[in-house]
Amino acid sequence: MNPTNPMIVQSDKTILLEVDHPQHAEARDALAQFAELEKSPEHIHTYRLSPLSLWNAAAGGMTAEQVMDLLTQYSKYAIPMNIAVDIREYMNRYGRIKLIREGDALLLTSNDVALMAEVYHHKRTQPYILRQLNSHTIQVDASRRGHIKQALIHIGFPAEDLAGYTDGSPLPVKLRDMTLQGDEFAPRAYQYAAAAAFYAGGAPSGGSGVVVLPCGAGKTIVGLAAMADIQRATLILSPNTIAVRQWINEILDKTDIPPEMVGEYTGDRKDICPITVST
Repeated sequence: MNPTNPMIVQSDKTILLEVDHPQHAEARDALAQFAELEKSPEHIHTYRLSPLSLWNAAAGGMTAEQVMDLLTQYSKYAIPMNIAVDIREYMNRYGRIKLIREGDALLLTSNDVALMAEVYHHKRTQPYILRQLNSHTIQVDASRRGHIKQALIHIGFPAEDLAGYTDGSPLPVKLRDMTLQGDEFAPRAYQYAAAAAFYAGGAPSGGSGVVVLPCGAGKTIVGLAAMADIQRATLILSPNTIAVRQWINEILDKTDIPPEMVGEYTGDRKDICPITVST
């Protein structure tokens, strides 16, 4: 707490950040880990601590204490007491339910018997439940994995997904040191870090998620780095044909994948290849 710091934390879970403050950039980077940007006018940006942003932080390995430490580090004034309570409450909910796989069965598990009873009887989760195996375990429809995860978010207990994914077809992918245009190339440290967070070393906890970066920060490069980590056939979805062709150009320019291994699947062409880019 220091009146010369760049931000104010309010009891309604909003955070005001001074754009022209010398510490703006580092405070912004700290907030990006656990808060959502709501408004960005010229001088004051408004962030919000939401359940989803805090759960995402917990999924990324942050603790409630780390979030509080960062808020305290950059706040002008004392953090309202309800903020600390809410942060701990929300972040402690993440992972109380785990999604695992046993053979072909997809299971929800928890040590909290009362919570599992609530999940079993809740109207949002009922459509995806196959049966309750015991007081700690519920079998759910494996084909509705995303739906059950969304339902659990709606009832306030996001699952830690440890079910993993089925391996795709192997495909060697290597990033170039020199692009086809003759420029030196290497992903930046934060791009490598984003790809590594997504891949998680191939652990069951990896392989899914959303990479959030500003415009121009090189999300395509993060995608290429993830492809190089995973070494598997890849389907890339883009909003339009122009973006599809930009992706293809980047793949050919910055990886060692030959052109015949990259396909365009749009209204103009219907090529399916080990790497297919589609709308």
